[in-house]
Amino acid sequence: MASSGIRHSAKSVSNLMRMVGSSCTCPAHSARAGHVLQHVHKPSCASSKRHASAETPRPEYAFEMATSTVRVGTGVTREIGMDLANLKAKRVMVFTDPNIAKLSPLKTVVESLERSGVPYSVFKDVRVEPSDASFQMAIDAARKYSPDAIVAVGGGSTIDTAKAANLYSVYKDADLLDFVNAPLGRGRAVD
Repeated sequence: MASSGIRHSAKSVSNLMRMVGSSCTCPAHSARAGHVLQHVHKPSCASSKRHASAETPRPEYAFEMATSTVRVGTGVTREIGMDLANLKAKRVMVFTDPNIAKLSPLKTVVESLERSGVPYSVFKDVRVEPSDASFQMAIDAARKYSPDAIVAVGGGSTIDTAKAANLYSVYKDADLLDFVNAPLGRGRAVD
């Protein structure tokens, strides 16, 4: 019953998008992917009033950016050890907070690292609301361990703390405020 509702909903959304798309004849909104190289709004395009190109058509150029692989789905966390082994990681540092440290996501990551024979260290002291002191603790731990890969298990605070620890473990001479934007910090560029 639920799956037929999902199909009906997807069909409704598809029909709605087709109806909306058919009212615009500009190539970017009506052409199939891969066939548009230039986007010039025509007067009939509803979005032309929002663009500077409405009066003076100017081409827009597409670009592609290669990014890291993103996997979503049941069981993908169990693959992290294999992925890091394939990357030849020898010193993985795992960041998490005290609450997540007690739950299955961290256990899954640790088991995967162990199964793949990847050496690791776990930093469990990420603060849910990070402070300069908690960032400094994470930075000090990363500088001491010298990881060649970092894994964050948790939410935004864990990810932010892991990113800061990674940055400052690479720039070992940097002070905490070196990479913080002015006027609070020095605004040092990452080179």
